[in-house]
Amino acid sequence: MSKHQNTIQPPKAPKISHRFELHKDVRTDDYYWLRERENPEVINYLNAENTYTEAILAPVKELREKLFVEMKSRIKEQDESVPYKAGNYYYYYRYEQGGEYPIYCRKYGALDAAEEIMLNVNELAEGHSYYNATFPEMADNEEIAAFGEDTVSRRLYTLKFKNLKTGAFYPDAIPDTEGGNYAWTADNQTIFYIRKHTDTLLGFQVWRHRLGTDVSEDVLTYEESDDQFYLGLYRMKSKKFIAIVSDQNGVSTEYQLIKADEPASQCVSFLPRSRGHEYYIEHFESAFYVRTNLGGATNFKLMSVAETDHSDLIQWRELIAHRSDVYLEGIEAFKHHLVLQERGEGLLKIRIIDQKTHAEHYLNFGEPAYTASPGNNPDFNTTILRYGYTSLTTPASTFDYDMDSRERVLLKQQEVLGGFDKEEYQTERLFAPARDGVLIPISIVYKKGFQKDGSAPLLQYSYGSYGYSMDPTFSGVRLSLLDRGFAFAITHIRGGHEMGRLWYENGKMLHKKNTFTDFIDCSQYLIQTKWTSPESLFAMGGSAGGLLMGAVANMAPQLYKGIVAQVPFVDVVTTMLDESIPLTTGEYEEWGNPNEKIYYDYMKSYSPYDNVVAQGYPNMLITTGLHDSQVQYWEPAKWIAKLREFKTDDHQLLLHCDMEAGHGGASGRFKRLKDIALEYAFMLNLLGTRE
Repeated sequence: MSKHQNTIQPPKAPKISHRFELHKDVRTDDYYWLRERENPEVINYLNAENTYTEAILAPVKELREKLFVEMKSRIKEQDESVPYKAGNYYYYYRYEQGGEYPIYCRKYGALDAAEEIMLNVNELAEGHSYYNATFPEMADNEEIAAFGEDTVSRRLYTLKFKNLKTGAFYPDAIPDTEGGNYAWTADNQTIFYIRKHTDTLLGFQVWRHRLGTDVSEDVLTYEESDDQFYLGLYRMKSKKFIAIVSDQNGVSTEYQLIKADEPASQCVSFLPRSRGHEYYIEHFESAFYVRTNLGGATNFKLMSVAETDHSDLIQWRELIAHRSDVYLEGIEAFKHHLVLQERGEGLLKIRIIDQKTHAEHYLNFGEPAYTASPGNNPDFNTTILRYGYTSLTTPASTFDYDMDSRERVLLKQQEVLGGFDKEEYQTERLFAPARDGVLIPISIVYKKGFQKDGSAPLLQYSYGSYGYSMDPTFSGVRLSLLDRGFAFAITHIRGGHEMGRLWYENGKMLHKKNTFTDFIDCSQYLIQTKWTSPESLFAMGGSAGGLLMGAVANMAPQLYKGIVAQVPFVDVVTTMLDESIPLTTGEYEEWGNPNEKIYYDYMKSYSPYDNVVAQGYPNMLITTGLHDSQVQYWEPAKWIAKLREFKTDDHQLLLHCDMEAGHGGASGRFKRLKDIALEYAFMLNLLGTRE
């Protein structure tokens, strides 16, 4: 730090002891009071932290602005998505020059037809510091659009309606719904939606609303009584059924079905839930495809059953057997083809099967590390598969693929302004040995000319939870690091699904520490193989990946020059014991229930907040949002206060709290770049780079 920076004193949060006792174990939390969101002292403390961060980063104020302008300059401001056909219309969204928000549009019959603006989100967002509107869900008559609106960033959406024929908004407004989980029935007047608890933010009921009636007249259709299950809702591709999905975080699944032409009928269970059985269904003609882990199929297998026999397991017929080395991730049904999304050797693969001849083939992508998956395919009666493709060096690309002729057409590739040339960048796929002998895949990208002599900076990024696979994708903003000499590495640690279902199982519950040690072992591998050094290695992760950052900061602080922890989940024990906090009860199957001693002890042994000790820590930037619905702002606020109390070094320790945003950060496409510029400037400043 400069002499000026050394004179700036960080905020010091008052200590007010709060005692917890469980399982004959006592914990004391001196910063528990920071959870009082309405307390002026809390707001003052958060503002003081923001002021301190700005003061410490004052020397790179110009660099932050330069990074913002640079990243923004690569974005084609006047841009639009590739239209997809649903019914008689082509649907898409576009951005206007300088516009923060999308404009949702459609065209009738042909792409050269006149444009019809469904929603101009820029206009709807006027007067709001945060705004999000979901893409419209259209009624069968193609005249009425349903959409969700969030103006706070708590993920509580108000369901609204617009008549696209007249341009008028309906007076109907239904608060506290699950955004995007709306399902029209065949009568063009009835819609199903999920209602959420306003405290826990969990969806727990499915209601039926008839357009033009008061919300008080809505009918409760289904109620989820187990708060460990998350609710989903959609109309199936065949249009015949409304599906209500109860999903217990990788443990159990149950579907309820309602015929779309009989909205007032009772929902029927496809197959009653049983612990350990997960299944996912797709309707096809008079049958269902079922992706299931039945009978010990850890990586899932594909079965089918007649529409009338769905609840009789004896009638289920196996189509694709379980494979120990291939994870069946998803299915997409067409009239003449079945498309499977598979994962083998850590990479996504698209497999196409002819429904009549049963002939099959895989798409070939030709890069060592990439991401490919089916896109928006609402048309059932077509031979064309829309899919997306990207890699660490290939901008997001949209293709149409003829499943009969095997011809593919590139419809659009993300345009990166400023002279981007993918040939100037190199991507590699590495495997790092974990301490238990397992090989961890690493996807890495750098600008050609990068010196693998240990002198170069490298940013290591991971998530490692919920079975979410961190696949390699292109980022235009990331070029600002690569062009300044950084390498960027995604370490595919356990806790995701990259290497199959067991990869996930071995990174959750009582195996959670594998996630942390995998990350550390990858860091050591990158250092040992001269990709970087502890003087130039940075780590980044968000949400559950922020938990990862907190754990490695405690366990191996000496490996990192700096850590960026975005909206980090760090107070694991206290949060998982508080059932009033959003997501807590639904997370028991991911982390364990600390009301049981075995899980309490294990959580406490790695919880970042509980394991802060008197030692040196890396330079750290911690971000949060006051209205975060997923990880409450007080977790990172308490964490930084405790770190300040215990750490023995003079490294930077900074908190940036967005006083308006939530878990996803700022809502506008350019406002988000300000946050990224802050993170990049923090790292570059530590390397002495001001340009």
